[in-house]
Amino acid sequence: MAEFKEINSPQDLEGILEESRLRKIIIFKHSTACPTSARAWQEVQDFIQESSDEILVVMIKVIESRSISNQLAETLGVKHQSPQVLLLSNRQILWHTSHQTVTQTNIKKALEGEISPFNQAF
Repeated sequence: MAEFKEINSPQDLEGILEESRLRKIIIFKHSTACPTSARAWQEVQDFIQESSDEILVVMIKVIESRSISNQLAETLGVKHQSPQVLLLSNRQILWHTSHQTVTQTNIKKALEGEISPFNQAF
């Protein structure tokens, strides 16, 4: 099972970005008020259950931790969306997707390099 952590401070975010120098990290941006995000969260949970413990999955709740979500978008230069999944390595985005394309299958394909960088999976 993948490791899971929720972050909600600038220090947590910086720690995650630094940790991405050592291993790939999945960041899930989740809106607790959105049905589409609730469906995406279920997909991410399924991914966590079936993945190896080498993967770290991080959640940012975009309503409760808006400043952290904005800081992530600014630091990495990616437009904010939610739900949104980003795959990081070495403080860089390897892949990202949002809304209906946040699926367990697409996350696995991105980790395996089967989806081109920065291309949404449809």
